[in-house]
Amino acid sequence: MLIAMTASRLVLIAAIAAGGTVFSTAIAQTRPAPAPAAAPAESQQGAVVVTVDHAKVVRLPEKAQTVIVGNPAIADVTVQRNGVMVVTGKSFGVTNLIALDANGALLAESFVRVRAASDSILTVQRGLERESYSCTPECQPAAQLGDVKRFFDEVGGQNKARNAAATDDKR
Repeated sequence: MLIAMTASRLVLIAAIAAGGTVFSTAIAQTRPAPAPAAAPAESQQGAVVVTVDHAKVVRLPEKAQTVIVGNPAIADVTVQRNGVMVVTGKSFGVTNLIALDANGALLAESFVRVRAASDSILTVQRGLERESYSCTPECQPAAQLGDVKRFFDEVGGQNKARNAAATDDKR
């Protein structure tokens, strides 16, 4: 289903169709930005919600000495000075976060929910194969978890080469 597409998105779809892909078998869909709503019960009970590949600053309880992440493949934390930590979303999912004091006593426990970025992402679905594009405002390939491996690897390789060139890293 096509929903309120901008000119740049239509150009992208036309380019994909012109590239030899049978567009009649492709479905393009946009994910609208989430509307502001009342916080879910989980958020009200201390859940940290972060977008994949984004970071969020969170205040630790006083006297916290140890921070444990249930599944570091979903989220990672970096403890900073003054009782602050940075939570970074690494993959979609939910895990937990535990803060302990110097004696190992539990100070706090909360959920960490890592969600997908939904605004400005155009998803092109061809049967079981998916490609993602960031349209901010021009559409460019933006590999997302769940994209077909060929597309994901190609976009990732281009990003790695660009970053290596920018840092003069020859790896």
